Amino acid sequence: MKHEIDSENLPTNTSPNEHFQTVVNRAVSRRGFLLKTGVGAAAVGFLSAGLTGCGGGGDGGEPATPGTPAPTPPGELLGFTPIPTDTADRVTVAPGYTASVLAPWGTPLFTTGPGSNWVGDGSEDAAAQARQMGDNHDGIHYFAIAGKSDEGLLVMNHEYTNVQYLFTNGMVDSLDDANKDLNAHGVSVVHIKRSGGAWNIVRDSLLNRRITGSTLMQLTGPAAGDALLQTSADPTGTAVFGTLNNCGNGWTPWGTYLTCEENFNQYFGTTDTANPGQVRDANMVRYGLASGTTARRYETYHDRFDWQKEPNESNRFGWIVEIDPFDASSTPKKRTALGRIKHENAAYAIAADGRVVIYMGDDQANDYIYKFVTTGHYIAGDTVNNRNLLDSGTLYVARFNDGAATGDMMGTGEWLPMTTANPALAGFASLADILVHTRQAADALGATPMDRPEWVTVHPQTNEVYVTLTNNSGRAATDDANPRPANIYGQIVRWREAGGDAAALTFEWDIFVLAGNPTITQANPLDRGTSNVNVDNTFNSPDGLGFDSAGRLWIQTDGNYSNAGRYANQGNNQMLCANPVTREIRRFFVGPVECEVTGLTFTPDHKTLFINIQHPGEGGNSHWPEGGSALPRSATIVITKDDGGVIGT
Repeated sequence: MKHEIDSENLPTNTSPNEHFQTVVNRAVSRRGFLLKTGVGAAAVGFLSAGLTGCGGGGDGGEPATPGTPAPTPPGELLGFTPIPTDTADRVTVAPGYTASVLAPWGTPLFTTGPGSNWVGDGSEDAAAQARQMGDNHDGIHYFAIAGKSDEGLLVMNHEYTNVQYLFTNGMVDSLDDANKDLNAHGVSVVHIKRSGGAWNIVRDSLLNRRITGSTLMQLTGPAAGDALLQTSADPTGTAVFGTLNNCGNGWTPWGTYLTCEENFNQYFGTTDTANPGQVRDANMVRYGLASGTTARRYETYHDRFDWQKEPNESNRFGWIVEIDPFDASSTPKKRTALGRIKHENAAYAIAADGRVVIYMGDDQANDYIYKFVTTGHYIAGDTVNNRNLLDSGTLYVARFNDGAATGDMMGTGEWLPMTTANPALAGFASLADILVHTRQAADALGATPMDRPEWVTVHPQTNEVYVTLTNNSGRAATDDANPRPANIYGQIVRWREAGGDAAALTFEWDIFVLAGNPTITQANPLDRGTSNVNVDNTFNSPDGLGFDSAGRLWIQTDGNYSNAGRYANQGNNQMLCANPVTREIRRFFVGPVECEVTGLTFTPDHKTLFINIQHPGEGGNSHWPEGGSALPRSATIVITKDDGGVIGT
């Protein structure tokens, strides 16, 4: 998401841990930049080596299901004609495809009662917003009803709000405003159905549901009930209202939705700014809580958001929340075993022995990549066994090394256990202490600071893992060996777990693509990008990421859309598609003005793709999708192929 000052670009990590770029620099110095030279033996070997692990997936990276198209030969994965950049206030998609709008912010989910009509001028109250689509659509997943590709549940995140459009006066200045803003956050569960070739919301469906910043949730797992999670309103430390800043997402093979709490820090401040004796503790500083009032002023209207009045309330955010989309009466569960960070998304894989692995990134400059390995084993169809798998297991954080690796990869890595048995964490009082203070525990372990880890996804056939490092413009150069002293373009890193087993404790890694701009003169040649970036597919700030079942890698951007200076000729934010074997990248879709393109999910037959357009017109220069003088609205885009074929072919 964008702000004039983006807090994600302001590191709170002051640890001396060796940065990932330093590792890359040594690897470059010793071996040369492997991926700069096209498709060499190392790159091909990385993908073609046989792996024994089972399939997995983040959203979009779904294992094959009945009715899924047959595998496509690697060289023929990308069957569409790429499109040029665009700067117009519209969406464009590859020739032979159609993109249509579904479920914009404010769309009613019910035909009667509050919110049953969209006014369109920001005048709706909190009660109405609680029954309408939330703002700033983000991560999304399609849950088929009875395996159907024409009827299912769309479950999606609403990351934050554009207050300039949410309210008629463009600001929160009453209790109802604060509650409306809370209700525009969270998650929507939406029953949709295709009829006559068009997708529509099934209004009044018993499955339709809004989960907001005020919905009751349960804290579960090792930290639940700990003193660090107790408040005056909840002395049990097990019940919390709401989920906030839900960015990327994930899903489980047992049919639940994982929503990820990212920049929760921006909702907590204090009204007592005149008291110099009241200061943020080290935990609040490490997680970036405001020292005074916040832009949304929740702390003015709800004591729980004032960290002086409720110092533990912020500890109850920053988790992954598991939701049962098919039970509208179920209580969402914040799974504390997965750690408390600024979660971007969650991608699962099944280990060789059947345990479940969840990969996660902490989206802030110089923070870390994690994975969680369950204690229990996934058993297909066993709801009782699978229901609470995410409550018990081991959380790990990644250290990237530059040592020699099989096949002359860019480097090796290891997973560091975040447990009380680890001597490096002896200073933490308990596992709950480690999980609430995940960042500090990772600091103590010497994890590798990364350039804002965003979405993680798992290749459905090879089990290799890919992560977007969207950018880190604040990183300074130290010498000529540092190829990207200010990483404004970002990159995608991939790794292969030892033995192809997602539960392994070591891995090999390389850089799949270094984004860049070869259309302009660059002082640093590496700012042109790797050889798979060219004048036809130039892009910056990869963010959303996911595989389809055939192994196409879909890349979405949330970067600088000025189309000027170092970003000249890159246009609006976009979605591209890559062939992991040949490393070819083609532009498939471009969004409207001042938007982010985010979230992706397919129907089981892979003939419908759903993506989201977030914050169009955040700078005041868009009226998408209605046009004219209408308020800009985040919305879901439905993409189909005109001949009825599989997306990407």
